[in-house]
Amino acid sequence: MMNQYIDIHPEVEKALKENRPVVALESTIISHGMPYPQNVEMAVNVENLIKEEGAVPATIAILGGRIKVGLTHYEIEHLAKAKDVYKVGKRDFAYVISQKRNGATTVSGTALVAEMAGIKIFATGGIGGVHRGAENTFDISRDLEEVSQVNVAVICAGAKSILDLGLTLEYLETKGVEVIGYQTQELPAFYTRESGFQVNYQLNTPQEIAQLLHAKWSLGLTGGIIVANPIPKPYSMDSTQINLAIEQAVEEAKLKGIKGNEVTPYLLSKIKNITEGSSLESNIELVYNNAKLAAKIACSYASLK
Repeated sequence: MMNQYIDIHPEVEKALKENRPVVALESTIISHGMPYPQNVEMAVNVENLIKEEGAVPATIAILGGRIKVGLTHYEIEHLAKAKDVYKVGKRDFAYVISQKRNGATTVSGTALVAEMAGIKIFATGGIGGVHRGAENTFDISRDLEEVSQVNVAVICAGAKSILDLGLTLEYLETKGVEVIGYQTQELPAFYTRESGFQVNYQLNTPQEIAQLLHAKWSLGLTGGIIVANPIPKPYSMDSTQINLAIEQAVEEAKLKGIKGNEVTPYLLSKIKNITEGSSLESNIELVYNNAKLAAKIACSYASLK
């Protein structure tokens, strides 16, 4: 069911009508997550990887007040270079659309649009979660609430390690969201493969994950799942090094009074500087890894429907 504010790319629309596999992609990583031109290169490569696996990519963003489900190369370039791009979650859609602004959808915003468009599989880097010190600040990402409400599977490298991973898992449990480890029993922590926290279930093939999705939604159980896919071993960073960088960045953010949706971009930028750029390479590689797995799950899920 589409409305007057949404434009679906013809290729994506055709795939959905024909029950072919489609993978949703967020756009915040393009506008706020990486510098130009790496962001364009990454976005194009991700789409190509999904196509190579037999699925159709659908990068989601807002351009000039129109929700776009599937971007052209020109639109990706525009989003990557533009300076006036809002980070858009649920609370921001109405403002950005009514003011005809540009917006990059966060994990929560992308999941919401994917649900509207009928896309069941979504690949991203890492999800947001419960921030460190949330018992005082109440800073909890909208990602967790949105994933619990929409019938979309989010393939990610776990939750960003700048978060309180234990509390993030507790919150997801309360909301009834399964956290599935792909070939792992341990929740990956974005830049690293280990966190010390256990996932709910380990599944080892895209087919098994597709079967779980089919069983859940066929039973009428609403809500998404998290598929935690560890960063490839060659790009996994040393957990001690990355945790020291995170602690340093968190302290600096507190001293500067950085709050709300400015926290994550600030911390990721600081960590990139502290790690002399190695975190950016890791970030790109884990996104590619998630895109490939998401496409495989989407192909398996489409065959079950």
